[in-house]
Amino acid sequence: MKLIDFRKTDLTDGFWKKQVDVVSEVSVYNVYKRFEETGRFAALNCTWKKGDPYEPHIFWDSDIAKWIESVAFIIEKRPCPELEKVVDEVAVVMENNADEYGYFNSCYLVHDKPRWSDRTDHELYCAGHLVEAAVAYYVATGKRKLLDVMEKYLDYIYQVFVVDGSADFITPGHEEIELALIKLYDLTKNEKYLDLCSFFIDNRGNSTDKEYPGVAHKYSQSHLPVREQKTAEGHCVRACYLYTGMADLARLTGDKELSDACKAIFDDIIYRKMYITGGIGSAGRGEAFTIPYDLPDLTAYSESCAALSLAWFAQRMLLIENDSKYADTIEKVLYNNGLSSVSRDGKAFFYVNPLAIRTHLLERNTSQENTHENLTITQRKEVFDCSCCPPNITRFIASVADFLYTYDEDTVYVHQYMASETKTENFCISQKTSYPDNGKIEIRTGNIRNIAVRIPGWCEKYTLSVNGRNEDVEIINGYAYIKNLSSESVIMLDFDMTPFVVYPTSKIKDYISRAAVQRGPVVYCAEGADNNFPIMAFRLNTDTEFEEEYSDFYGTYTLTATGRIPLEKEELYSRRKEEMIDTKVRLIPYFGFANNGESDMEVFLYY
Repeated sequence: MKLIDFRKTDLTDGFWKKQVDVVSEVSVYNVYKRFEETGRFAALNCTWKKGDPYEPHIFWDSDIAKWIESVAFIIEKRPCPELEKVVDEVAVVMENNADEYGYFNSCYLVHDKPRWSDRTDHELYCAGHLVEAAVAYYVATGKRKLLDVMEKYLDYIYQVFVVDGSADFITPGHEEIELALIKLYDLTKNEKYLDLCSFFIDNRGNSTDKEYPGVAHKYSQSHLPVREQKTAEGHCVRACYLYTGMADLARLTGDKELSDACKAIFDDIIYRKMYITGGIGSAGRGEAFTIPYDLPDLTAYSESCAALSLAWFAQRMLLIENDSKYADTIEKVLYNNGLSSVSRDGKAFFYVNPLAIRTHLLERNTSQENTHENLTITQRKEVFDCSCCPPNITRFIASVADFLYTYDEDTVYVHQYMASETKTENFCISQKTSYPDNGKIEIRTGNIRNIAVRIPGWCEKYTLSVNGRNEDVEIINGYAYIKNLSSESVIMLDFDMTPFVVYPTSKIKDYISRAAVQRGPVVYCAEGADNNFPIMAFRLNTDTEFEEEYSDFYGTYTLTATGRIPLEKEELYSRRKEEMIDTKVRLIPYFGFANNGESDMEVFLYY
């Protein structure tokens, strides 16, 4: 299976064009300003001194790298000399400051600590992100300087880890370089990069590499050789970056044992460890997966980068086998956790995406200095000390059309629905749609013989016609297969977008007697700012007929549902049952929460 990358697609209208426009016109500039103010760009000059206000963190290079990759993706579609100039200057600074071997790390080149001495210090992680940036920028501009810098650096890494074995560790503490090496291999076809990726993946779980003090090997997925791993464990971002690299390697080498491990791990995530919003990571301590069905809403960690990494893992799995569970997962991330990560104005970001906010707990008074250490922040920030998420979000959204299509020898697969026009060397395909506002999609094809269109997992009713005729087509793994198309064909899809109630399994103890609301792929929540009663006290009428109202602010529909709330009692405790009164609740898309000031928020409502 091959991917049709976003460079061959123009988003023409609708929901995702608006999101990409905000990232391209606002977010990428705002992130640059914040990184400049906090000294991230200045640190690349390697002139800082110990104790300086802007002494770099060990992961600052990765922040810059992801921002560069965002720029590369943006200028593919809209030239911007101003942004290009900044990247060109960074490339020169890196070339001038790299040592004789090609090593570059703005922290270690100044720090007196020996390089390759501490597995947890993100050297390979930063290198990986810089490689991805170099590849993307070369593809966008044809400029080789940054790519040349990173290829020389990788030659040195290969020598240290594979040839000499002189580093104090064997595998990265924070995975990322694995999937970067695959991208560079795809670009150059240099087998050395594939070999280095294999080295890091094959040796994970086979070594005595050290962790942080007191941390188990599961934290960095080093508890077992990768082909023996069947469950998602440890730090979520590290994990899904590894799984993405594993899937890439399995696809390129035909390693069935590796792909089987990926399939088992993916199923463990989506059937036992994923939030309804596509978020992963229920534990703030370790930013980690925990046990099956442990998905608390108030203390959900659900890091932005983790959801994005899950989408990339799912994308790579689609290149191994065509099953709608992968594209359904991508869609869940796209319209929920992935998009909640950025404010509607594009300037601020969430690192953590909870599924509930209860503001009264922020005022909780205890004898401890930190009175609410398990609660996440309730408002987005423009920059974080660990600011991995903002540039990750910008590169993710800027290249969102990457998720649209794949193809093989005789079939094009339609995974996502966005108003767009796509042209390749051999065929063309376009979509006209207002999805997710409604479920109507018009797909026009040129020189495509067979096509498979995804029927979303949330959809129970739909119609499909080909060239004006209703078709009874074969559904395989969630895709409707349409064969023997004419040279130019029109496929019409109409998915029923009636809002519906979602009941979680009773295995998730936090959600017993609670339910969520969804319309199409969009999950909804209730905020206190929209409702003049305590959200937690609301009891949803699960047979409600939802009222829908389009919102320009959210770019899709808000909902109103019926239910009941209790009248307040004066007594703290009494024999008298609460009296309930009928009321309505306004629901907004989960991705839009926390854009109207501090407010209570709930995804799962009692019923």
